[in-house]
Amino acid sequence: MSTLLSGVAASAGIAIAKAYRLDEPILFVERRTIENSDAEIVRFQEMIHKSRAELKMIRAKAEQHIGDNHAAIFDAHLLILEDPEFLLSIQHKIQTEQINAEFALQETVDMFMMMFEQNDNLLIRERAIDLYDVKTRLLAHLLGAHLPNLSLIAEDVIIIANDLTPSDTARLNPLYVKGFATERGASSSHSAIIARSLNIPAIVGVKEGLASINHGDMVIIDGFRGQVHINPTSDLVKRYESEQIAEQAITSKWDHFVHQPTVTKDGHQVTLAANIVSEKEGSSVLFNGAEGVGLFRTEFLFMGRNELPSEEKQFQTYKSILVGMQGKPVVIRTLDVGGDKDVPHLHLPYESNPFLGYRAIRYSLKEPVQFETQLRALLRASVFGHLKIMFPMVTTLTELRTAKMLLNKVKQELLNAGTQVNENIEIGMMVEVPATAIMADVFAKEVDFFSIGTNDLIQYTMAADRLNERVAYLYQPYNPAIFRLIKMVSDAAHNQGKWVGLCGEMAADSIAIPILLGLGVEEFSMNAASILQVRSYIHQLSQTEMRKLAEAVLHMETAEDVQQFIQQALNDVC
Repeated sequence: MSTLLSGVAASAGIAIAKAYRLDEPILFVERRTIENSDAEIVRFQEMIHKSRAELKMIRAKAEQHIGDNHAAIFDAHLLILEDPEFLLSIQHKIQTEQINAEFALQETVDMFMMMFEQNDNLLIRERAIDLYDVKTRLLAHLLGAHLPNLSLIAEDVIIIANDLTPSDTARLNPLYVKGFATERGASSSHSAIIARSLNIPAIVGVKEGLASINHGDMVIIDGFRGQVHINPTSDLVKRYESEQIAEQAITSKWDHFVHQPTVTKDGHQVTLAANIVSEKEGSSVLFNGAEGVGLFRTEFLFMGRNELPSEEKQFQTYKSILVGMQGKPVVIRTLDVGGDKDVPHLHLPYESNPFLGYRAIRYSLKEPVQFETQLRALLRASVFGHLKIMFPMVTTLTELRTAKMLLNKVKQELLNAGTQVNENIEIGMMVEVPATAIMADVFAKEVDFFSIGTNDLIQYTMAADRLNERVAYLYQPYNPAIFRLIKMVSDAAHNQGKWVGLCGEMAADSIAIPILLGLGVEEFSMNAASILQVRSYIHQLSQTEMRKLAEAVLHMETAEDVQQFIQQALNDVC
């Protein structure tokens, strides 16, 4: 008998295969009194060393399967294993309480996990899974147990689990793992992000029923509707197989757009660029038809290490990206830390509301030596490609002018030293704060372009933390207020002969794209995997018609009104 379960659609697509139950390893830990605490600490340190070596191997393999940006999650795990406070607290417990390493480890990690899981911030809650992953690895070594290795799977399966740790997802081979369903997790969780990057269907947050699935049961994952079908009927299998064929036919047509410009059906051209976090993504960006890099997040250069990256390290990274993009424009954003991006070795102060605190350009301007090092590396690299520099979270004109002054100071120092730089680099700024959008007419006189960061602009405009589930209903991308702000920015840019781009989830959103086209957005920067689908979509739209739709949206009252209006208006278009 077929059974239907529901969850959150985390990665689109359809998968039909046998279930592979990934049960959590049973690691029984008992409290034991020991006589020689020094020897026990040595044993613990040996397991730390072994786990570090193992994680480095897993990271290297993960980089091959899922790319450097996703494999970088293991840098965070390595930092945990190198955190002196974490290690010393466990060793202190072993020594003072004369207890075994396994029990000291479990008690310490469980305490931290409980603190994380009770936090209102979704991102912090999800960090508990990293701690769990590290704990499980260490306990397995201490107890001599074996952990499941998903890389050994050699037949088509759908993974069924309570949750997938980063170590699990890093070992998924899309050749055989056709999809997965988990009881825990959210669409923003690490496992969901990996699924989207691998283009495998995934359902998370299946609250009831997954435990009833047996190893080997036939399962269908519907990543469009958020459904899991257990032991489906033959008719249901045939229906989904037909949907798979139709889906493959659509995606195969996207290949036609790889080398084509992004043009609406009435001849208006826009640019589709990629968001990247690593210099190693250049080849995949070009493979997916990107017309440039719309956002390189430099903070990932600073994460996963114990010290600041040197000027030379930064220079080589920026140079590699520019050379790899073969003359296409590359927008590199200066360091954007704080908020949901913590870099331990920067020792950022604790803040009750970090999204409104010491972050992005605010941090850089307070650390001018560090900021100038990054600017110097960028300017040195500028001769190797088409570089554009962008400042994050600018709120006041003074911030922008100070950042530009430091950039010009560094440029002059390099020229005086005989170092060649590109003297015609476009300088832009992120528009993420409502105050900036309202004053866009003033800022437009000082920059060459705007890039609207919609993720932050939405949460600041709606006064709703996008990572807090309790106020998630207020995080409304389609709220007319958001589009009114975007129009202000677009109009201000065009009045000064400047261009405006947009990065964030809205850049690839099928409801938002028609409105953004109508409002005059000229560059859409997104995950590279979305580019061909979006290009195909834009080819079906008329900017003349989208302007009319956008004008109507600006006079609407609710996000629901906007969504229903656009869906209805586009029914006959796409």
